[in-house]
Amino acid sequence: MSKKREVGPLLRAWRERRRKSQLHLALETDISARHLSFLETGRARPSRDMLLRLAMSLEVSLRGQNELLLAAGFAPEFPERSLDHGALAQARRAIDLVVQGHQPYPAIAIDRHWTLLSANDAAMTFLEGIPPGLLAPPVNVLRISLHPEGMAPRIANLAQWREHILARLRRQIETTGDPVLVDLAAELVEYDSAPGAGGIEDGETNDFVVPLTLRTPAGALSFFSTTTVFGTPRDVTLSELAIESFYPADEETVSALGTRRAR
Repeated sequence: MSKKREVGPLLRAWRERRRKSQLHLALETDISARHLSFLETGRARPSRDMLLRLAMSLEVSLRGQNELLLAAGFAPEFPERSLDHGALAQARRAIDLVVQGHQPYPAIAIDRHWTLLSANDAAMTFLEGIPPGLLAPPVNVLRISLHPEGMAPRIANLAQWREHILARLRRQIETTGDPVLVDLAAELVEYDSAPGAGGIEDGETNDFVVPLTLRTPAGALSFFSTTTVFGTPRDVTLSELAIESFYPADEETVSALGTRRAR
């Protein structure tokens, strides 16, 4: 059983993660720096409204706000339900509509730990031939992307794509402090020297984004991605869900995918 965390250290951790001084946060939330110091050291107990006000100023995630409230002895503010829960049925339909409607281009839905929740047929074709062990649920898309037995040998610009993935993951860790992501980043870094991960040259650099360039039987296919999230969610699960949509980064990819769709 995990030890319950105190609200003061949790609050201080979020403030430091956002690189704000006590004075800065106190001015933003209209309290004294002294009182904020007392809250962080446990000499004063925050009210529910005070905690939520501080959390809003610190841009704390919904999950993080619930953790702060529970640590202070309050009930959580935001529900956390499975994506298959009836209350999220409309949201689930919207996710499937966006993912499947992106054909013939790849699209996937992922949670906060990069676990695959949904994928269209175009995305699934990229997983053909990958060992079943890597595809056993829960499937982590970053692990599959960089694992030497996963997609890594097929990525023409592996070094460039790997650095992009790790940089994005580091920013996510700085924002959330999620220990699961910390462990995942440490695992992905180890792949750099793993057998089969070397010897892949970078492809041509795109002028406007970091592309994902894949070697396929149809030739090199190059994509850039966009991320879609739910606006103003009130559910923890929805707040942590993202849809990654991939688009052709060159005319050759447009042509190749158009030919595949026609077939």
